[in-house]
Amino acid sequence: MISSSSFAQSPLSDLPPELRDIGVDELLGDKLPMDVEFVNEIGDTVTLGDFFTSGKPVIITPIYFECPMLCNLIINGLTDGLKELTWQPGNEFEIVTFSIDPTETHELAADKKASYIRLLGKPEAADGWHFLATDQENIDRMTAALGFRFKWSDEAQEFLHGSAIMFISPDGTITRYLYGIEYPSLNLRNALYDAAEGKIGSVVERAMLYCYSYDPDSRSYVANAVNIMKLGGLLTLTGLSIFLGLLWFRKKPSATIND
Repeated sequence: MISSSSFAQSPLSDLPPELRDIGVDELLGDKLPMDVEFVNEIGDTVTLGDFFTSGKPVIITPIYFECPMLCNLIINGLTDGLKELTWQPGNEFEIVTFSIDPTETHELAADKKASYIRLLGKPEAADGWHFLATDQENIDRMTAALGFRFKWSDEAQEFLHGSAIMFISPDGTITRYLYGIEYPSLNLRNALYDAAEGKIGSVVERAMLYCYSYDPDSRSYVANAVNIMKLGGLLTLTGLSIFLGLLWFRKKPSATIND
């Protein structure tokens, strides 16, 4: 395993030989193949496209279910962030968690899903969080389309891979990568909002999201001072206009009736 995303997009010459096949190549703007096949938690064959029929953005998490550490940290971090979101899987977005190990079964997927739905504490989210298994051919197609590079280590007896989750627009376009093992709700909400092209969230939430922008250096969302000032100015102008309007209305002379 690789415990951080420090190898994402790093020059290969900077990496140890054993890590040069591992990392994430950001393929922003690329579309995913909707015909990639999986087996879902109940043993039915599904395609990636089946999770894009509702017009919602999708979070994709490539892991494997019997991963000894890193995958659990990734999904735990995602679950912690989801707990703080007002948006919910199945309502405003979908989550696709698929195994990169072709030997893993849909029974394992079902067990892992049950564990994380319990941890999330929102049973209704089960309809929007999908745990999937598949064969090597489909794993290769899916991970290549995501730019997710990994390999099996005979020495460690585990898959070596980075920690990243991907955000996909309703038409299947990759819009954002987030890295690490912690995914604060603010970052999740902003990335989902970007993936949905501004089509989700209340007016208040949209105003809050306007105050943040994605910083590629820190790979997270940070406060956008210019937008904060613009929004602050707009709110000040709106408040002043309302105040002056009320003041004018109160001082307006009442009409009199002459006998």
